[in-house]
Amino acid sequence: MIRIGVVGYGYWGPNMVRNFAEAPGAAVSYVSDLNEKKLELARRRYPAIKTTTDYTDVLADTDIDAVVIATPVSTHFDIAMRALRAGKHVLVEKPMTTTSKQAIELIEQADKYKQVLAVDHTFVYTGAVRKIQELVASNALGDIYYYDSVRINLGLFQHDVNVIWDLAVHDLAIMDYTMKLRPRAVSAIGVSHVPGKPEDVAYLTLFFDGALIAHIHINWLSPVKIRRTIIGGSSKMLIYDDLEPSEKIKIYDSGITMSNGDENRHNLLIDYRTGDMLAPQLKLTEALSVEAQHFIRCIEEGEKSLIDGEAGLRVVRMLEAANESMANYGKVVELNIKR
Repeated sequence: MIRIGVVGYGYWGPNMVRNFAEAPGAAVSYVSDLNEKKLELARRRYPAIKTTTDYTDVLADTDIDAVVIATPVSTHFDIAMRALRAGKHVLVEKPMTTTSKQAIELIEQADKYKQVLAVDHTFVYTGAVRKIQELVASNALGDIYYYDSVRINLGLFQHDVNVIWDLAVHDLAIMDYTMKLRPRAVSAIGVSHVPGKPEDVAYLTLFFDGALIAHIHINWLSPVKIRRTIIGGSSKMLIYDDLEPSEKIKIYDSGITMSNGDENRHNLLIDYRTGDMLAPQLKLTEALSVEAQHFIRCIEEGEKSLIDGEAGLRVVRMLEAANESMANYGKVVELNIKR
C-alpha cells in the first residue's frame, strides 16, 4: 500500500485526494493546506486522514511514501525538492517549476536516489489525447500541417503566473506527448488588462522543422468557455473539443490534393476533398484516476512515468521562451533543446 500525502487542498487538491483515495494500492494519509477551513472540509469527507497547516509535517512522516503537490506554481520547486530530499516520490501539479534550472535540479535529485518524479499534465491521461497520439503515431492523419487551439474562458485569474503558464501549458503538454517533432522556436504576444496583474490574453506560435506550425489562443477574459483544437494533416483532419460530452474527437476525411497541369499549364492545380466524418469511441475514465493509478504503478513496479521530469522540463522551456518573446513584443525565441 502506497501512502500518499497531498500538499494543497485548494482548487485542484480535492480532486487529487479523491482520486488517490479511490486508487487501488493507494491510501491518502495526510493533507496539508494553509487554510484551516479547507482542512476541516477534508476531515469531514475523509475522517481517517491527518491534516496540518505545515507541509513539513507531511514530509517528516516516515509512513508517507509519496507526496502530491497541488499548490501555486511559485511554491512547486521548494516543496518538491524538500519532498525528494525526505525520500518521497513526487507528483507535482503543472507547470513543474517556474524555471528550467529548477526543473533540472529536481530531475537530478530524483535520478540520484531513484525516486519517481512525475508532472500532472492531466490532459495526457484523457482518452481523447491518447487517441490523438495513436492517430499521429500510426500516420493516420498523414503529415501534420498544423495544430490550432483556442482555450478561453472568464477567469480564473492567477496571481503568480500569466495566462500562458495557466492555460497554454495544457496544449504544450498535449503537443509534447502527441507530436513526433519538437518545436525549435516560439513567438508570443500578450497583454494585461488588470493593473499589476499578469497577462490575461495571449497568442502563442510555435515553429517546427518542416511545414508544421502551431498556434494557441488563450484568454481569461472571454464571455464563453471554449476548449477546441484542430489538427490538420495531409490525409485527414481532426477536431478535438474537450467540452463535448461524448464525441470529443471528430476525424474528417477532408483536405487538398495537388497536381501539375498539362504541358501548356505551369500552375499547380489544387483539388479539395470533403469526405466522411468519424467520431471514434473513447475511454471516458476520469483522467486523474488514470494518472493516479499510473503513478502508483511507477512506484510499485518501476514503470516509466508517462509524464516524467524530462517532459515537465520541455514544457517549462517552452513557457520560458514564450515569456521572453512576450516581453519583446513577439520576438522569435529559439528553444534550448539540450539539457
